[in-house]
Amino acid sequence: EEAAQLPTLGAIIRMQGDDKRNPIYRLATHVFPQSPVAEAYRSLRTNLEFSSVDMPIRRLLVTSSIPGEGKTTTACNLAVAFAQAGRRTLLVDADLRKPGVHKLFDVPNDEGLTDILRREDASVHQLAQKVDEANLRVLTTGSLPPNPAELLGSKRMQAVMDELSGYVDLVIIDSPPLQAVTDAAILSSMVDGTLLVVASGRTRRGSLRAGQGVLARVGANVLGVALNRISTRNYGSYSYQSYYYGSDAARFGKDPGQAQVQMPEVEPRA
Repeated sequence: EEAAQLPTLGAIIRMQGDDKRNPIYRLATHVFPQSPVAEAYRSLRTNLEFSSVDMPIRRLLVTSSIPGEGKTTTACNLAVAFAQAGRRTLLVDADLRKPGVHKLFDVPNDEGLTDILRREDASVHQLAQKVDEANLRVLTTGSLPPNPAELLGSKRMQAVMDELSGYVDLVIIDSPPLQAVTDAAILSSMVDGTLLVVASGRTRRGSLRAGQGVLARVGANVLGVALNRISTRNYGSYSYQSYYYGSDAARFGKDPGQAQVQMPEVEPRA
């Protein structure tokens, strides 16, 4: 808070694992709903709601200053948390350079946002995919274009954003990092609020301030910061094994590497 001059809306414990593990394990709110990590995302959801009581957020952008801070994982878990609270939620992957949402939900990425932007006959009703959360739909990127910034900054994109807002109660958008490209700055001018993800022990103060500067120049409404990947020593006495208890342990087993996960089902397309 001292470095960013922004409220910390959430503090997320570091999730252990490696790149070889199925990405769905990063969806703590879905796979391990009683874990401390899932509870942290629910607290983040609540704080976001209280940060905009007078003007409820209908379109929320999730971004970070630099790559590798966990913005995609944060956006996906937030989407699940809002859906579990009864909000009709649409998660949009607008990272047209390095998409990741489809990997966490294990859905195809053949068609998505870019198809809606390029084709008049494509709509969110057709391409938003159903996952294993009753109130959640996921719109992946689709094929990656050679000109992401121009596509996201087009009048067509603004019209699509308006269409998305009429489709659900809340649209959560995952975007590229602020310092890497201009995409997130463009998108931040089209939403009601922006959440900045900061990785504990990784993000430099200079990078954080540079990211804030980008958002300030476009007049973005930055709601606050999600402090991600806090070590268990700093957060409290939780250990990784403590994530697997109660009904979660009964459903998935104590060894996460041996857990049998029910993968999300995809709704057949029209």
